[in-house]
Formats: sequence, C-alpha cells, structure tokens
Amino acid sequence: MITLQEMMNDSLADKDLLQRNTSTKMRVAVPGIIQSFNADEQTVTVQPAIRELININGEQRWFALPLLLDVPIVFPRAGGFVITMPINTGDECLVIFADSCIDAWWQSGDVQNQVEIRRHDLSDAFAILGCWSQPNVVSGYNTGALQIRSLDGGSAITMTSGSIDLSAGSITINGSTTIEGISWMGHKHSGVESGDANTGGIA
Repeated sequence: MITLQEMMNDSLADKDLLQRNTSTKMRVAVPGIIQSFNADEQTVTVQPAIRELININGEQRWFALPLLLDVPIVFPRAGGFVITMPINTGDECLVIFADSCIDAWWQSGDVQNQVEIRRHDLSDAFAILGCWSQPNVVSGYNTGALQIRSLDGGSAITMTSGSIDLSAGSITINGSTTIEGISWMGHKHSGVESGDANTGGIA
C-alpha cells in the first residue's frame, strides 16, 4: 500500500516534471549571431548562439536551434528620427521572443488579430543589435563620456557636460552651417583688400 509521503513525493515529482517541460518550451531570450541582413525588409537571419541539451531515446545530445528567418531588427527610433547602423554577418545580437504571433502586425502594422495562436515561439523573434560576448568587447571604452564611435576608434563623437569633440580623419559638412550665430558659408570679413595676405579668424 502506498503511503501518504510517497503520494506527496510522486505529486511533487510530477509537478517538477511539468514545470521543467513547460520552461523548456517557453522562449524568452537568447544571444544570436547574424547570418545575413535584408536592408529592404530590415530583417535578419539569426543563428541562436546557445545549443540545447536534448534527450533522445535515453541519450543526451547537444543540438543547435534552427536558423531564425525574417527577424525584425530593433534600433532606437521615435519622433521621426532613427539611428541606423550597417549590419554585418557575424555581428552579435540579443533575440527576444514575443508573447504572441507577430505575423499580422509585422506585415500591416497597427493593431491586429493573431494569425496563429502561439506563445513565445521561435517564429516570433526580434533581434536587438548591440550585445556582445567577451571576445568582442569595445577597446578603449570611455568611462567618462557619451560616445558614438567606430569600433577601431578612428572616428568618434565624444560628449561630456558642456563639450562635444569630433574626431575623424575627414569630416564633411553638407548644408548651411552657423557658428555662434554667424553663417559660415555667407560670412565675409570687412576692411580687407585683395592680395597675398590672409584674413584673421571669424569675429
């Protein structure tokens, strides 16, 4: 005859198994590696970077998750502005999985019904560009300023309180430029005559 303790132990084991099975199927987030970028659709193909240990006929083996196709990318964008970057094969990203099927929303925008009833599925991924592993840390990280820079450090916009520094091998400015209220393109110095002498700085 089974005892109450044994019944409780069996019940706890069943609950533990159910919880483990549920969590195994629940997708939340995983690092990924970009395989290709579609600039027209602004989607990527991503290889999840973490293998999963799966039991097959009593044998445990490591399996890579399948390629994730047509994954929308996530960049800072709001208020009529966006920050874009080139995306290269091999770039790392963080893949997150939506609660529900995103197909209709992705195709048409606005508020949509679900095309399929599914939760945290591999098909409903977003790729957030910008996370990286230790082999790809940013060299020369500036801990005292905001920077927009190339990884090699050759070009950078560095901002601190009251100061902005532009550093690059070449800087091109297109359009009208105003410095301290003075138009750079239309500004003329008075009191000078033609000749070989140079004018002074802008006053």
